[in-house]
Amino acid sequence: MNRMNIQRPVKFLAIAALAVVGMALFGYVVMLLWNALMPAVFGLKMVSYWQAVGLLILAKIFFGGFHGRPSRGMHRRRGTLERWEQMTPEERERFQQGMRQRCGGPMVPQAKAEA
Repeated sequence: MNRMNIQRPVKFLAIAALAVVGMALFGYVVMLLWNALMPAVFGLKMVSYWQAVGLLILAKIFFGGFHGRPSRGMHRRRGTLERWEQMTPEERERFQQGMRQRCGGPMVPQAKAEA
């Protein structure tokens, strides 16, 4: 069997195991911090480990979302917007005409309102 075929599952399992251990440790740290601070400061009840993990998930949903890192498309769009802002009105019109011919409609990036 090829060495590369063996290394992939082992690497995947090692990363998965580290992720599980990291999440478990992070939940434990949240539980310790909550139980050390919140009852004393705000008079709240102590939480169990699973309640702390649930709080982490809830905080991720409320404040972090599930968008992850920006995709390559976002970087490309930002570059297009920058080029659009640097175009002269004639260049913008040519660009719009080309997009209409290719796509059948006005595919123009949204630029900031010009003063």
